[in-house]
Amino acid sequence: MYIFVSVLILIVCVLLSLVVLVQNSKGGGLASNFAGSSQIMSVRKTADFLEKATWTLAIALLVLSLMSVFVIPRNNAQNLTTQPTQQGPVQPMHNN
Repeated sequence: MYIFVSVLILIVCVLLSLVVLVQNSKGGGLASNFAGSSQIMSVRKTADFLEKATWTLAIALLVLSLMSVFVIPRNNAQNLTTQPTQQGPVQPMHNN
């Protein structure tokens, strides 16, 4: 299960990086390519789609990261059975 969640996190990270790189901070990016032609999706709808995709992927990354905490494999049985051993006082070493 941990490997599955890790792979999903990796996929979401790559997709989020691609969506952010497609956007332009000044309103250009992918949306500016459709400005000269009449497409089914207008410029504003493309920008809305990219913004929604960014928010969706960011929330998915947050949820998957929080979920990964609960699926990390732990050795609880080993921790319960291991008892610290008592040793005598530590003797300082003298250099003669």
